[in-house]
Amino acid sequence: MGSKMNRIERIKQMSARELALLGMQDLAYVKHVVVDGRSGYAIHAADGTEIALLPDREVAFATVRQHDLEPVSVH
Repeated sequence: MGSKMNRIERIKQMSARELALLGMQDLAYVKHVVVDGRSGYAIHAADGTEIALLPDREVAFATVRQHDLEPVSVH
């Protein structure tokens, strides 16, 4: 229990930059977007940088996994 509390405290004390870089090598965020009236799914790096815009969620998730990243849905 003690080590879990220590991790939680370390996360609470992270700077915004450190938090943005958390998972940078492991995660990609997938978010539903509407661009020029057309629906799609944007893929973003952990720091918020847009990587790609794809036509549907399944293709976005498959693309992320092809690059050995774990997709995380953002609402």
